[in-house]
Amino acid sequence: MATTSGSPFAYHVFLSLRGEDTRKAFTDHLFTALVQAGFQTFRDNDSIERGKCLNLELPRAIKQSRTSIVVLSENYASSAWCLHELVTILECYKTHGHAVLPVFYDVEPSEVRKQMRSFGEAFFRYENEVEAEGDHERRMELAKRAEGNTSSSCRFERHVYSRFYTIQAGSLSNSYKPAQHKSKFIQKIVKVVGDKVKRTALNVAPHLIGIDLHARNINSWLQDGSNDVEIVAICGIGGIGKTTIAKYLYIQIQLRKIRSFIASVREVSEEPDGLIWLQRQLLSDILKGKKENIFNVDQGIVKIKEALCYRKVLVVLDDVDQVDQLDAMLGMRDWLYPGSKVIITTRQKQLLKASEVYKVHQVIGLDEIESFELFSWYAFGQDHPIEGYMGYTRRVVYYCNGLPLALQVLGSSLSRKSIDVWESALEKLEAIPEGQILRKLKISYDSLQNDHDKNLFLDIACFFVGKDKDWTSTTLDGCGFFAKIGIHNLIDRCLLRVNQYDNKLMMHHIIQEMGREIVRGESTKEPGKRSRLWHKEAFNVLREKTLRWLCWQGFPSRKIPTDFPLQILVALDMRYSSLKTFWIGTKLLRLFKMLDLSHSHGLVSDILVFYLVPNLERLVLKHCVNLIEVHESIGVLQRLNLLNLKGCQKLRKLPTSIHQLKSVQKLILSGCSKLCDESNAYYLDNMKLPNLMQ
Repeated sequence: MATTSGSPFAYHVFLSLRGEDTRKAFTDHLFTALVQAGFQTFRDNDSIERGKCLNLELPRAIKQSRTSIVVLSENYASSAWCLHELVTILECYKTHGHAVLPVFYDVEPSEVRKQMRSFGEAFFRYENEVEAEGDHERRMELAKRAEGNTSSSCRFERHVYSRFYTIQAGSLSNSYKPAQHKSKFIQKIVKVVGDKVKRTALNVAPHLIGIDLHARNINSWLQDGSNDVEIVAICGIGGIGKTTIAKYLYIQIQLRKIRSFIASVREVSEEPDGLIWLQRQLLSDILKGKKENIFNVDQGIVKIKEALCYRKVLVVLDDVDQVDQLDAMLGMRDWLYPGSKVIITTRQKQLLKASEVYKVHQVIGLDEIESFELFSWYAFGQDHPIEGYMGYTRRVVYYCNGLPLALQVLGSSLSRKSIDVWESALEKLEAIPEGQILRKLKISYDSLQNDHDKNLFLDIACFFVGKDKDWTSTTLDGCGFFAKIGIHNLIDRCLLRVNQYDNKLMMHHIIQEMGREIVRGESTKEPGKRSRLWHKEAFNVLREKTLRWLCWQGFPSRKIPTDFPLQILVALDMRYSSLKTFWIGTKLLRLFKMLDLSHSHGLVSDILVFYLVPNLERLVLKHCVNLIEVHESIGVLQRLNLLNLKGCQKLRKLPTSIHQLKSVQKLILSGCSKLCDESNAYYLDNMKLPNLMQ
């Protein structure tokens, strides 16, 4: 459902009545009492502007009302307008939990339920009138479809539906018959309406685009009629719409009298005595306003358990991020009375105990059409872009990638702005992400349990998005991370996901930008002082200063770029690179002392002309499984003290100049299975190595 008004509800109450029966007596007094109590009340004679189409405005008014009061009087069923209203009211009741309060005015509920007296006579007349509109088989087909399809405008269908729904109305709870003292009875109705409206006093975003499928799936579970205790976790990244869905469901579902919506659990629990405050709120809702003194969390747990054991409840806990919050509010599953339902919104999929049986509803982003519509409502006040802005809208929608928060924030900021301002804003957005969006997303990063997971997230955001999960784990494990559990934790926090088709790590690009912005924030003016560098900034820093060590594991190119500033490096670690060669042309690298190209499976030969790195001290080429030779010029490296060729399975021979290496302290050749001829042994014998590992 998508509502396009400034609020999801324009009215507190829709009043459905047969005017000639009650308008100048009972319903006039009821209408006045509702208005005086502060309820925005719709009544067709004075709530529709002159010239408006009744058959369009009445259904719209019903859908934009929280509650409908249906005054079922003697001649109610004889009015086609009344029956059409009732059809719409009960459709909303059935599909969206719209609250319905039948009032039986001088008629017995059984007369409606059993189609007796005036109600039975009215339907009998209708059925006689439409007898000629179709044969018996056609009427039977329509009757069978009455409970499952309300789309047809056929006159006979409409009255079959009306009869079905009116029978339902006679069975609804919250029904009253006017007593002798009408004023007291009217005040009783006003109080019931007040209780319903008070329970739904939540602020919901004005444009609910794309939540219908989510709400329908969860709603079908909530209203399945079972007595099972059920818990559903609505999961997703920040700004994806979890709270909006929960609020929408809470407002729409009016079937449970005992309900509680606990908002902002994470934020409130961080305050002094925050958990105690939340416990008091939950108890107050369950006990219908009764105040309970709670002085510590343990005392609150005991009182909540006592309250939940005997009441069927609907509880929503919004933005939960710690297990102790759940323990303080709900404790064990067996506390809950049969039939109770619990909705939790969280950024953590695995928040609930492994032993608990619960459902997980993953919220995904909006599709392109929904994104266009939502952004347009905030930017243009309508469901599509105005002339001249389509191209700019496409750029914003592409940037937001289905994230409702981003669409809302950017749409609001660009509303009523000129094209020049849009162009400037979009250019800035591509360079500097929007702060309000990033602050919302950063909550998930801040909630990570330790620096290990935070650093892992930053490394992946800066370097490994789009890379194979297993390859990334191996690479990061080599850097001292516990990557497998860390990646699992990031997935649990909805900060990362794995593409099920190609096993690549995926991240919403605004979350990726959030991670990179955290790194930029380490030193906004001097990139060289940041913990991580990527793309152009990395090259710029390399040109500006001498680095003792550059670690670029997983280097993606097949060769070293010609403008790569190797001449200012002391050490270069490019393990797990995609290099096929390390050819550096004719540059003389006097500072270069260490090179590690381990696990670079693309390397074959012609790695490096060693004349250009005369001061190299350590050369590590282990597990370069396709390497077949080492350049003959290696003999010039008079300072080389470590040569590691472990696991170079295809290496057939050593360069003849290897015996000239006078400073080598350790030569590692284990796993070089093809190095077995006599010439290799001769060269090694002449080296007189103190440490030779074969």
